[in-house]
Amino acid sequence: MEDRQGADPAAVDEETGRPDAAASQVGEIGRQAGRGLRWSVLGNLVMRAGSFAVSLVLARLLVPEDFGVYAIAMAASQFVIHINDAGIIAATVQWRGKLEDMAPTATIVAIASSTALYGVFWVIAPYFAHASGSEDATWVIRVLSATNLVYGLTAVRSAALLRRFEQDKLTKANLVGFLVNAPVSIVLAAGGAGAFSFAWGQLCGAAVTAVLVVAYARVRIKFGMNRAIARKLLVFGLPLCVSLGIEGLLLNADYVIVGDVLGLTLLGFYLLAFNISSWVPGLIGTAVRYVALPSFSRLAEENEESLSLGVQRAVPLLFSIVVPVAVLMGTLAPAVVVFLYGERWAPSAEVLRFLAILMVVRMLTALAFDILAAMGATRATVWLNLGWAVALVPALMVGARVDGIRGAAVGHAVVAVLVALPLATLALHRAGVVLAPIAAALARPVLGGVLAAVVMTALVQVVGGVPLVQLCVAGGTGLLGYVLVVVPQAVLKQLGGRVTDLIPARSR
Repeated sequence: MEDRQGADPAAVDEETGRPDAAASQVGEIGRQAGRGLRWSVLGNLVMRAGSFAVSLVLARLLVPEDFGVYAIAMAASQFVIHINDAGIIAATVQWRGKLEDMAPTATIVAIASSTALYGVFWVIAPYFAHASGSEDATWVIRVLSATNLVYGLTAVRSAALLRRFEQDKLTKANLVGFLVNAPVSIVLAAGGAGAFSFAWGQLCGAAVTAVLVVAYARVRIKFGMNRAIARKLLVFGLPLCVSLGIEGLLLNADYVIVGDVLGLTLLGFYLLAFNISSWVPGLIGTAVRYVALPSFSRLAEENEESLSLGVQRAVPLLFSIVVPVAVLMGTLAPAVVVFLYGERWAPSAEVLRFLAILMVVRMLTALAFDILAAMGATRATVWLNLGWAVALVPALMVGARVDGIRGAAVGHAVVAVLVALPLATLALHRAGVVLAPIAAALARPVLGGVLAAVVMTALVQVVGGVPLVQLCVAGGTGLLGYVLVVVPQAVLKQLGGRVTDLIPARSR
């Protein structure tokens, strides 16, 4: 960090009132994180577009039962992946010492954890498949869960790339793995492999990605067990592992409760709305989490002032990006659902209105989770998710019984705002993060969001009931109003100047 070495300790930044050293440190890490974020977002976009295209092909080669079997296997695999490496990836990213000193021990812990979990799920796979209604899923679970074994083998190397902000290399490795996954799945499906086409495709892709991650990471493959290092890793990682396990339950509790209380048809409407509300967390949120942990870990190594300044910049920025999407989804939910999926899915719209609120909270609490992990406060993440889960389950049950799928969504949103956000704020405050300046920075996005919602609501009444017209006219005008309120005038003028420069002189 060459900027820090030449900073005058007595100098004060005029904008923030803080020492230049802290501001320059935050700026340097911010630039590295920004580069990593761009690569992560690009990778997510390509991967999701490719996955969507492959799903269209497989939908024509496989029968619905194959998708059902795969869904059972995926449910098992997704739960395991939350706790697969005993928190070693996060522990490696935020490790305060030299990576070379802890890598041999961390490698053994990660491999031991993933191997033990794979052994457990190998044994219980028949029982899980039977309980899920399809004994045919047993071997699909065993094959698909092996991808988590591969992730355990490469956990430390993946963490090394994240630690060094080399998300570009991780993105390239994942994309090459997908280019293997896609043809393997399609060829196997065409050959009659059924649900195994998904599982073997993902396993082959994961293996190729693993080879590239090891090559890119440039971390010597060495095994050794240092008890003191192992203890440090587990003290940090195990609470995080428990917290992530609770998070996995949080993401699936509503499916179970809605399905049990209201039946499969209404669950289908609910799931569609939840999937739409998950687009932004899945695309932007995943990319942010790739860079948030290493960024805040580096800031935490410096001092609490640098960390607080980084949080004060990151939270308003994330909030400003997510709010207009949530307003559009919530205000124009009927148009969004009908335009994308057709009139028969219209009941999902009332659910989406409230899950849009949940989307904002999920993004903010995920960021808080990564900040706490970067500070080593992993026990606080456990209490955060546990408190959320304890309040959520009864709220979902009451909401579903009182007002169907809309009631379940209302319960989810209310608990998110009144329980999850305060718990996250309290946890950050107790960890020493200065949050007071954030309130003022959130005023403009909130005002812009209110204005956008009013404009969209008013224009919907004017333009009529055609979903595409509502989205283009009402949605576009509302988003424009949001930009004019939130984006500083200087930035708008700069962007306008760049656009003007692109216009040929003769056409002006």
